[in-house]
Amino acid sequence: MKEEIIIAGFGGQGVLSMGKILAYAALMEGKEVSWMPSYGPEQRGGTANVTIIVSEDRISSPILSTYDTAIILNQPSLDRFEQQIKPGGTLIYDSYGITTPPTRTDISIYRIEAMEAAAEMQNAKAFNMIVLGGLLKIHPLAELDNVLLALRKTLPERHHKLIPVNEAALRKGMEIIYQVK
Repeated sequence: MKEEIIIAGFGGQGVLSMGKILAYAALMEGKEVSWMPSYGPEQRGGTANVTIIVSEDRISSPILSTYDTAIILNQPSLDRFEQQIKPGGTLIYDSYGITTPPTRTDISIYRIEAMEAAAEMQNAKAFNMIVLGGLLKIHPLAELDNVLLALRKTLPERHHKLIPVNEAALRKGMEIIYQVK
């Protein structure tokens, strides 16, 4: 098992932390993991992405030019990374901020209305955990219990009261993701 993933969107959408939590959870399960963030000085509002590799075998290089799975959270990222998904791969996107939907026919495309669900939960910060829940439904790369443990390990203790909200967001994402193509 080896999954090469990119998560891309605007700074402030929780792209990097989503990747970090996934990587940490997989690491706790004894998997080999690579987490490589990429962002400019414009973190808030500029584009940010992170590549994560989860594997049962050693990872030879964290540098990727194609991906098994892409999670896309804005139009510039879709324009940049859609063609870099391997044939037979997976694209997950939130339609909020996407003006031109994906067009590939040789990949599986999933849509998740995470921004809408976060608004319904009255918690915009739950957005990234909703998306992560959707990914885990499609590709169970880590057990939910380990994702929650990763949250506990990565969040400052003063934010541990938010773990139940994050768990609800993860479960919501697992419920609302659906395949488009």
